[in-house]
Amino acid sequence: MMCVGKVCQLTQLRIHTGERPYKCLTCGKSFRDRSTFNKHQRIHTGEKPHKCPKCGKSFRQLTQLVRHQRLDTGEKPYKCLTCGKSFRDRSTCNEHQRIHTGEKPYECPECGKNFRYSSAFIRHQRIHRGRKP
Repeated sequence: MMCVGKVCQLTQLRIHTGERPYKCLTCGKSFRDRSTFNKHQRIHTGEKPHKCPKCGKSFRQLTQLVRHQRLDTGEKPYKCLTCGKSFRDRSTCNEHQRIHTGEKPYECPECGKNFRYSSAFIRHQRIHRGRKP
């Protein structure tokens, strides 16, 4: 990521210092920058300012609207560099690529087992907490 201007420099500095000056008074979660904090606030307020012009469904974040619109258009602009499979969003494509790389970035602190997907890791953690997986 290339930074331009003082705001970006400050955000980059906060990554290194760990400073998170924007705190949600509702849930206590903290954020490095005001933009991310404002997006988070919508969870509590229920505000959904991004509306699909086709069906009228509203979304909290613009990225959610774009993903929704790609369902309708069938657009899949992100392609796996290994097998060529296409995806609607970058995060799903990155997650898929772990199949090829063997990467398992989620490690259980209880038993050391590694997982490729966060959902599998969360499901696994229930075992240690005495809940059904």
